[in-house]
Amino acid sequence: MELIDPVIYVEKYDGLKIMKRLERACRTCYRSEGTITDDSYKKLIKNCIARGHESVLEHEKITIRCICDIGFYKDLTRHRLASFSNESTRYCNYGKDKFDNEIKIIKPCHIDEGSELYNIWYHAMEAMEKAYLEMSEKGATVDQLRMLLPHSTAAEITMSANIREWRHILRLRCSKMTHPSIRQSLIPLLLKFKEDMPELFDDISYDEDFPKDKYSKLLTLED
Repeated sequence: MELIDPVIYVEKYDGLKIMKRLERACRTCYRSEGTITDDSYKKLIKNCIARGHESVLEHEKITIRCICDIGFYKDLTRHRLASFSNESTRYCNYGKDKFDNEIKIIKPCHIDEGSELYNIWYHAMEAMEKAYLEMSEKGATVDQLRMLLPHSTAAEITMSANIREWRHILRLRCSKMTHPSIRQSLIPLLLKFKEDMPELFDDISYDEDFPKDKYSKLLTLED
């Protein structure tokens, strides 16, 4: 068993180009392309958002790849207007050499390491992996094996969504009402979007009390 931290890989994108392309798409409605300047996108995008004219934001998308726990992606895939490709526990047998004959587990960000609760959780993960590997050795199918896997199991997911849907997802999933493992990864993603595309994401609030030292690492998704 290997304990790992969650990671989010974000595709390379140019926030300024995204906003300028959104402006040009929006100005089609008014045939006002001739009024475009170096910074005219700022006022126009803010006005579109303030007026609820967010369909314009669907012209641009961003893709991420997450290494997260199964519970995380079960919640994330509830969002309808996005595309998902998930690591399948029906086709991935973690008892094989391809997966180093072990199960990767995401460290819980909301159970203090070394505490009594953490030790109970850790021993449960160990017992689960032992049973999984034993069943695999005895010829269990992957469909049978996956019945053992807990929410803490690490898995990868590739996700693409347009800007309007990202705004919706991040508004919901960065709030205090959301599971800590989701806040752990999506708050730093929101902060990156805020930095790169402030006109599109600055109005979205998030749980500012979530400990920064628990934030997932953000890396660039290479082509």
